[in-house]
Order: sequence, then C-alpha cells, then structure tokens
Amino acid sequence: MEYILLIISAVLVNNILLAQYLGNCPFLGVSKQMDTALGMGTAVVFTMTLASIITWAVHRWILAPFDLVFLQTIAFILVIASLVQFVEIFMKKMMEPLYRALGIFLPLITTNCAVLGVALLCIKKEYSFPQMVIFSFASGLGFALALVLFAGLRERYAISRIPKALEGTAIGLITAGFMSLAFFGFKGMT
Repeated sequence: MEYILLIISAVLVNNILLAQYLGNCPFLGVSKQMDTALGMGTAVVFTMTLASIITWAVHRWILAPFDLVFLQTIAFILVIASLVQFVEIFMKKMMEPLYRALGIFLPLITTNCAVLGVALLCIKKEYSFPQMVIFSFASGLGFALALVLFAGLRERYAISRIPKALEGTAIGLITAGFMSLAFFGFKGMT
C-alpha cells in the first residue's frame, strides 16, 4: 500500500512538472506535437529513473561515507549529463526520426531541473532503494503524463480560434497554469 501511495503522490499529487514546476523548458518546447511529447516523455522517464538509481548509489556509497556531500550537486549533474549522452547516442542509432524531431530538446534533458530535482528529493527524503526507484519512475511518468496532456491540448489550438495577443507561448503558459490548478485538486488525496 505504501508503494501505491508513493506512485499516486508522484504522478498526481506532487507532479514534478505541474505541482513543483520543475522541467519547464522541455514542457513548453516539445509539447506542440503528440509524437514528440511521447518520445520526450519516454526519454525523461528512462533518464530520471536511471539517474536517480546511480545518484542514490553515488551518494550512499561514495559521497556520504567519505564526507563529500558538499560535492553532491556537481556529482549528480555529471551523472545526469553522462546519461543524457547515452540516451542521445541510443536514440540517434535506433530512433532516428524521433531523434531529429526532438532536436535541441534532447540535450536539454541534461539541464532539466526535474531530473536533478527528483534525484535530490530521493536523497533528501532518505528513501530506501525500492522507494527511490518507484518514486523516480513515477515522477517520470507524471512528467510524461503532463507533457502528453499538454501536447493534446496544444494540438487542439491549431484548429481553435485564439485571440492574436494570446497565440504561441502566451496561451501555452496560461494552459500550463490551468493544468497546474487542476493537478492541485489532487492535493487532498494525501
């Protein structure tokens, strides 16, 4: 039951993107088409989960025992940057069209504060290994869910009449705000 609550909390209640508003750049940049949103969501789920596993191990077995916790942020950024390079090489070889569609936003996972934020939250909340894996995977799913929902809404904008002053990024930010408010409705579940 504890793990189910952790999943619900990470996906809906404390959604890393809509409740904590981390990972804003790819959210706005890749959410114009459903296929690229799905690809980015999958890449973030994979990167976030693997980054949390590795950073948890680095913290637990290297930084904390040797009293090097002050290097935590630098070490975590290096791990995340390395993982993103791995994901980028893999997608370039195996999923060329998706790699081209994501463009500059794939390397931006390196600087995606959602990935770093989840890794740091796992350490701050002192999760055990299973809790950390479930939380980071569920946080990635929450990120992907928000991205896909947002892409679905933005695809509808192409056939909708939107006032000239609100076109583009303005309507995107307004929609993100309304989605955030909707996800805050889940706060009563915890």
